[in-house]
Amino acid sequence: MANSAQARKRARQNISQHHRNMSLRSELRTAIKHVRKGIASTDKTVAQTAFKASASTIDSIADKGIIHKNKAARHKSRLSAAIKAMA
Repeated sequence: MANSAQARKRARQNISQHHRNMSLRSELRTAIKHVRKGIASTDKTVAQTAFKASASTIDSIADKGIIHKNKAARHKSRLSAAIKAMA
């Protein structure tokens, strides 16, 4: 348990930051799922539009430090490769 006022404040801040980070991480997973759903529908234009929307979401979450920039690049690369592999 936090004993000083400074430690109590940090504990409160950590809780709010945790909720914000979890919300953004959930947003990331949802964006990736939208692209995968577009790929599964075998409609390339739908997949490409979903990818464009999710790429900016992935980048903004990486810029905020929620995920590492290399992880964001890896997600975008794999989704892009899956879209390109569509017939």
